Amino acid sequence: MSGKFQTINRETAYLLPPSLQDWLPEKHLARFVVDIVERLELSELESCYGGGGKQPYHPAILLALLFYGYATGVFSSRKLEQSTYDSVAFRFITGDTHPDHDTIATFRKRFLGELEGLFVQLLVMAKLMGIFKLGNVSLDGTKVKANASKHKAMSWGYANQLEEQLRREVQELLRQAEQADAEEEPEIDIPDELARREDRLAAIEKAKAEIERRAQERFEAEQAEYEEKLKKRKEQEEKTGQKARGRTPKPPQAGPRDKDQVNFTDQASRIMPSSEGFVQAYNAQAAVDIDTHLIVENHITQQPNDKQEIEPTLKQLNEVEDSLGKPEGLLADTGYFSEGNVKRCEANEITPYISDCRERHNLPWDERFKSPPPCPEDADAVTAMAHRLRTPAGKAVYAKRKSTVETVFGIIKEVLGFRQFHLRGLDSAQGEWNLVCMAWNLKRMYALAG
Repeated sequence: MSGKFQTINRETAYLLPPSLQDWLPEKHLARFVVDIVERLELSELESCYGGGGKQPYHPAILLALLFYGYATGVFSSRKLEQSTYDSVAFRFITGDTHPDHDTIATFRKRFLGELEGLFVQLLVMAKLMGIFKLGNVSLDGTKVKANASKHKAMSWGYANQLEEQLRREVQELLRQAEQADAEEEPEIDIPDELARREDRLAAIEKAKAEIERRAQERFEAEQAEYEEKLKKRKEQEEKTGQKARGRTPKPPQAGPRDKDQVNFTDQASRIMPSSEGFVQAYNAQAAVDIDTHLIVENHITQQPNDKQEIEPTLKQLNEVEDSLGKPEGLLADTGYFSEGNVKRCEANEITPYISDCRERHNLPWDERFKSPPPCPEDADAVTAMAHRLRTPAGKAVYAKRKSTVETVFGIIKEVLGFRQFHLRGLDSAQGEWNLVCMAWNLKRMYALAG
């Protein structure tokens, strides 16, 4: 090479034994992850390992590997294994060892339940570090694709149609089998063809039973909602002495609908509307602290809409109240609005900021800043909240919703690249979403700690 460039010699041997500590800058995310994991209480994980056989990797190493991988957009167990060879940061985390992809995948799948307890531990650690104090939280959901194709699903209507077709084919094959006894051998393997169709009929029967079970659950929920509407309508008529305005609610219809379907690859997932159209997915929920952008609650639901997700969110926040404190307020969009949800927040002594209507964009300045008339003293919880949202102070609080939870979802999906679950089943998806949220919190703690 020309003398004006630095000399590169890849054959030079180390004069002294290399040190892992020299491989990374002092302030690096990988160092932070290792330091935090070493402070976690992992006795529950350690107790799951028995004696004898080959010595396993310590759970702290595999846990730090998963945390750092999910925090930097490396999710596949094979890519995690390869990174322990290719990446200095991953080599530092594993101490220059190389857990194989089977070990990583087995650890992740086996201990997802135990990892849920670490979620609160991380937030408590952030609190002790002085970088987190629970205040207002913003709640929202995002559709995350399941590890299944929507083309591997079967609807109720198509299942009945295909079942009828297969039964006709079975009868025709049996007829051909009878003829084959008296004539020459048929060109097709009749027993094999019969077995294939019997297997498909069994799979269809199982799918139909699952669709019927879900339809019954839906009918029971719709029936309860229908009866509640009728009760409120009757109470209003008795109170006013006049017939209630609007149409009388229609009773729900029992039984499956033609478009009700089940997925053969991941039965727990559902077809859901998203920005990409209808996808096979789960609805991933997260409650994010307004000031720190730390996720303080997360869960997975099979419901395509968000209206039923206030209750499980409040339940989980109540369970960690002794460790993290109580939120001051809860912000959510119109998808979460209902009288019941507003009352649930009030009952938990959390101020609700749940939008009761969709506002137009680019409102005139005088509409944006004007104050509403005084709230009636005898106003119910919904009226009081609607008034609160229209005050300058309420608007200022609610305006922070989009820039918190939606920002977190945007970074998780677009920057980190987590757009699809790698595990199947509701419990596994919940565990992996919890892992994603913990990795995000570590990344935020690293940034907040400077």
